Amino acid sequence: VLVAGSSPSKAELYDMNSGMWTATGAPTNVIYQYTATLLPNGKVLVASGLSEHDITNSAELYDPSAGLWASTGLLNTARRFHTATLLPNGKVLVAGGYNDHIGKDVSSAELYDPATGTWTVTGYMATNRYQHTATLLPSGKVLVVGGFGINSVLASVELYDLATGTWTTTGSLNTARYKHTATLLPNGKVLVAGGEGNTSPFYLSSAELYDPVTGTWTNISATYSARSQHTATLLPNGKVLIAGGNLGYTYDLSSVELYDPATGRWKMTGAMNTTRSGHTATLLANGKVLIAGGSYGNSESSSELYDVGLGYTNASQPQIAT
Repeated sequence: VLVAGSSPSKAELYDMNSGMWTATGAPTNVIYQYTATLLPNGKVLVASGLSEHDITNSAELYDPSAGLWASTGLLNTARRFHTATLLPNGKVLVAGGYNDHIGKDVSSAELYDPATGTWTVTGYMATNRYQHTATLLPSGKVLVVGGFGINSVLASVELYDLATGTWTTTGSLNTARYKHTATLLPNGKVLVAGGEGNTSPFYLSSAELYDPVTGTWTNISATYSARSQHTATLLPNGKVLIAGGNLGYTYDLSSVELYDPATGRWKMTGAMNTTRSGHTATLLANGKVLIAGGSYGNSESSSELYDVGLGYTNASQPQIAT
């Protein structure tokens, strides 16, 4: 597992077999609030975000065979808090985000072609947005949900069609939200959970399901804890693991919950060893979930493993703290 970023920029690799972290080459430009996408050729595309001093439109490729980064084509629009989605044709769709140079959220989208290393502008979304989610559906379309735009938290939802390069609106959320999670379930529906809304209480425990057949959202049972900037991971058993998050800048969470699509219910599972938000969660080949980093407290350099069978996490300290 590749983890990259921080200031100054660093990158590390986690080895599932040894449980250890080792340093690898670091990106030269982008250091945080970027997107990272694993390409079919095994390389990792890091796109836009913030450099040491400013927002950037640069993009870099990490080559795991060499452990090095190389610059690739520049984006047409600098952005952060955007989304990046690997499409069935191998291209990457980058959508929305916030552009500090113009001081506003954007509706533009562009496609990265790994074959040529270039970016091409594609259709604009109907609504400017950032800190939204983007989910590739079984149909090949991309579902973009919520976010913040035009001075408000959004309930609007759009679909990107690769065949036409255009966006169409679909059913709106029942609750406007951003900093939420969106997870594609085995039945083809999309689970959206938590985030922050427009009105008090701003931190949300509500959850909804999107049905791509009807284009509508249905409220389901709420999570036990409201949470924002958490992670959601689809497990091999079809359940969804929700971990951490926050209820404000100084109140991070260690609690963890499981959603069961068969029952439509949530249940608490083993808490993390430390509170964290803005962390990463990666499903490993052995079925465990690696949770790494995060903000506030002492979580920045720590990592832990969630064991689906045991239902709790084991701490795993990196060799190199970043």
